[in-house]
Amino acid sequence: MRVTVDAQRCVGSGMCVLTAGTVFDQRQDDGKAIVLRPEPPTETQGAVREAVDLCPAAAIALPTDRRP
Repeated sequence: MRVTVDAQRCVGSGMCVLTAGTVFDQRQDDGKAIVLRPEPPTETQGAVREAVDLCPAAAIALPTDRRP
């Protein structure tokens, strides 16, 4: 699993940090989300998926690896 945040879409609600605080944080200047661990450990992946679902701006993505 690899996680990304689109800072242009992020509204700084902090739901990702509340849900998966070891993976996400917020920038001090504008509150937008940042990814601390782009490849989160297995034990946090459920929380990351929940953060994706809870993000009001749909700014968190879990791109799929589309290798042939």
